Amino acid sequence: MTTALITGATAGIGAAFARRLASEGHNLVLVARDEKRLSEQATELHDRHRVEAEVLRADLATEEGVAAVESRLSDRKHPVDLLVNNAGFGNKGRFLEVPVQDELTMLKVHCEAVLRLTMAAARGMRERRRGGVVNVASVAAFVPRGTYGASKAWVVQFTQGAARDLAGSGVRLMALCPGFVRTEFHERAGMGTDNIPGWMWLDADRLVDAALKDLARGKSLSVPDPRYKALTGLSKFVPRAALSRVSSTTGRKYGPN
Repeated sequence: MTTALITGATAGIGAAFARRLASEGHNLVLVARDEKRLSEQATELHDRHRVEAEVLRADLATEEGVAAVESRLSDRKHPVDLLVNNAGFGNKGRFLEVPVQDELTMLKVHCEAVLRLTMAAARGMRERRRGGVVNVASVAAFVPRGTYGASKAWVVQFTQGAARDLAGSGVRLMALCPGFVRTEFHERAGMGTDNIPGWMWLDADRLVDAALKDLARGKSLSVPDPRYKALTGLSKFVPRAALSRVSSTTGRKYGPN
């Protein structure tokens, strides 16, 4: 049986990946900060699907957390066949309203952790000549969106570049770029969602289904919905100033502290 390691596994897209992969018989390594939620999730998935569900509590905003997950990915006796780098968050506030330490923490989680965990996983996968890495980015990678969009643009560029370098090795790398998904993301960031049209919302389980199909096809970039494929295509022709105005308001209505 193959094993998948998922960061940010207890909610949203990460939890949807865990459910889908467990239902297909994959053993899991579930990574998140909340040990209680991790344990409850692992028990539920084990009981429902009879797979092994290992728990690894780690905060990827810390050196200790990143190193712990690197160590697990480097374990040759218990190899990981699929890595899903899903952990991430948004900051409440616009540029200069967000403390610089919070911006640096975002870069730690979205960029440094993704780089280091991808490298740790891909080394063993290349030796075995099989494996896959899904790095969860965002359609925000294609529009001006402050540090969040910039970090996700880095994820896309890094992943596609690494995918080219590893072509023919048996290791597949793919950047996943969802739009607005009904998860805890906006609530945790203190962002209101009243100004997001209903048609823009995606279902996490359907998103994961499309993403895994794209990974199986060997794609290095997945925008898993026709609506967002169209929007990202249009973004190439819309003036950057107009994109910036739209991006700075959509989904960024801030709620109370």
